[in-house]
Amino acid sequence: MDLNEYQILTQATLLEKNGPSLLNAGLGLSGESGEVADLIKKHLFHNKWVTKEELLLEIGDVLYYVALAASSLNTTLADVAEMNIRKLWKRYPEKAQAYLDTLSETDAVNKSVYLEQ
Repeated sequence: MDLNEYQILTQATLLEKNGPSLLNAGLGLSGESGEVADLIKKHLFHNKWVTKEELLLEIGDVLYYVALAASSLNTTLADVAEMNIRKLWKRYPEKAQAYLDTLSETDAVNKSVYLEQ
């Protein structure tokens, strides 16, 4: 499944009648991010065994609210992901170039577009 397909499928679960609400998405994102942090805290400081599946399910809930936030701003998750890669590669150009250097020439050319602004 790609990000945009996932985003479309999340629309089936909306409670809002007029599309996703940025407020609901923001508050949900905050709460679910807190649940991820809480599982990590319990594992590290309370000796509670946390499974990979438990963490992935909570990370999935974070992704759900990110998708709702993107939808409420009339953009796609793929657009958000691309914007984020461009921002990160601008911030860390040496690391981006080191990554590109590990790729085949064709793959490197296709991905080097993210270094351009």
